Amino acid sequence: MKQILFFSALWCALAFTSCGGGASEQTTDEAAGTQSVQADSLSASADSVEVDGVSGATQVANAPSFNGILMVPPQRHATITLSMGGAVHSVSFLPGSYVQKNQVILTLENPDFIALQQTWLDAAAQVEFLEKEYLRQKNLASHEAASQKQMQQSKSDYLSMKSRLDAAAAQLQILGMDTRHLQTQGIHPYLEIKAPLSGYVTNMNVNLGKYFNVGEPVCDVIDKQALMLQLTAYEKDLDDLKVGDRMEFRVNGMGTKVFEAVLVSIDQMVDSTNRSIKVYARVLNPLQDFRPGMYVSARKVSSKS
Repeated sequence: MKQILFFSALWCALAFTSCGGGASEQTTDEAAGTQSVQADSLSASADSVEVDGVSGATQVANAPSFNGILMVPPQRHATITLSMGGAVHSVSFLPGSYVQKNQVILTLENPDFIALQQTWLDAAAQVEFLEKEYLRQKNLASHEAASQKQMQQSKSDYLSMKSRLDAAAAQLQILGMDTRHLQTQGIHPYLEIKAPLSGYVTNMNVNLGKYFNVGEPVCDVIDKQALMLQLTAYEKDLDDLKVGDRMEFRVNGMGTKVFEAVLVSIDQMVDSTNRSIKVYARVLNPLQDFRPGMYVSARKVSSKS
């Protein structure tokens, strides 16, 4: 009887040990499986994230930046050149001064200018006389009181003098002189060089007595109210640039302040050396402190921002 009890107790102990060991192994296997699943999940998540090569924090690459300068559009930049040479008699403005359109910047001395005015005045007086004579001869010829030859000669003299008058008037107009003032105010001794538009005088290298030849530039006048950006882009950027795009830019020397512009033109010629192309943007709300030639850095504003 004692042996039976002993063997029964021994069997139960062995069975209990076997059951406990199996549970422990199962728990260990489950933990290892969970860790494996978590590792695979992290690996898959890491593979699915696209890291931006520019910022390292977004899936969308940062907009490309463009370098360039502030510039005045050609319609608002005038270079004053002379149609008649002469020596400087007076200077009314300094470089950097603001001038209104048609204000006199300087005056020149040239005897040919006086002679041209005299030619116009003489031709004007002769035309008035010859026109009346031609009309008189024409009337007489119609009544057979004068020959056709006299009438034709009178007509020729009148038309010849009129063409001389018109030529002198055209030359004076190119020089900026209104011939209507000649008969009332008389001959002007000095040629007036006037501003073709309102703006700032620049590139001025003038002093009293300096002689300027025909076609030689005297100064420039620029209107800063219509400033633009001239930016350098590259072939890889062209597909993302369209007229009407909004731009943000900073100006060298003005800190981190951001200004706005709108893309208005893309050049059609690519530079053969560095494969660059010029693009132009109109500055919105330009500051008085802006100067043509200042360096700028710009970028396209995302349509989502």
